[in-house]
Amino acid sequence: MTIGKVLLVGAGPGDPDLLTMKAARAIADAEVAVYDRLVPDDILRLIPPEAIRINVGKQAGHHPIPQQEINRMLIRAAQAGRCVVRLKGGDPFIFGRGCEEAAELARCGIPFEVIPGITAAQGCAASARVPLTHRGLATGVRYVTGHCRADEPLDLDWASLADPTTTLVLYMGLANIDEIVRELIAHGLPGDTPALAISQGTTAREQKVSAPLVALPAAVRGAQLPGPVLFIIGRVVALAAGATDHEHTTITRVAEVA
Repeated sequence: MTIGKVLLVGAGPGDPDLLTMKAARAIADAEVAVYDRLVPDDILRLIPPEAIRINVGKQAGHHPIPQQEINRMLIRAAQAGRCVVRLKGGDPFIFGRGCEEAAELARCGIPFEVIPGITAAQGCAASARVPLTHRGLATGVRYVTGHCRADEPLDLDWASLADPTTTLVLYMGLANIDEIVRELIAHGLPGDTPALAISQGTTAREQKVSAPLVALPAAVRGAQLPGPVLFIIGRVVALAAGATDHEHTTITRVAEVA
């Protein structure tokens, strides 16, 4: 039997209109669709009704299907000659473990392709009208995970992250936001640095809370934001909502519920 193929597809940050055309075509051609928890129903509805659907979604502290079993699942389906779409929220190679799956597919001789997606940092920032870089405010941007494997303590280079000329974007940091803020300030990032938390960004359920860095944990708890939550920390946050004079912009708390 002819071996099939696995497509590692980025489903984007949530809004189905932000799928790439290539991703949409791949989903429409799927014979088997293996998808994560963060892939919204509007995108899952693009899967052909006759395709086999397998939900392998994980949550913090709850991984019903281990990664090794997901790898085997992809390999078995491809060996059976099927076109397999592995749907991941955002981009499969940005905090998505797509590289681990690609390595295992390559080791087993399974043809595969990576179809990139808009990662949450880009999608949420655009939705909030926050530029991740801006002349005179941020010369670079860093994507960092705020959650470690097996719930181990965070082991980040705090001194390098506490750089006021760099925009910091934190994925999966909700549970550890107190520690993250404390360490950033302890390593020199000013407590009045603008910060923004975005829940379920780019979707109709998007909510945003902005506050100075030192007040961010309390503001997020007060808003009771549901996950997933992305944090953007840096002077560029002051440019949200189209402000033109960043030096005199004040950041106000925002909560928007569709």
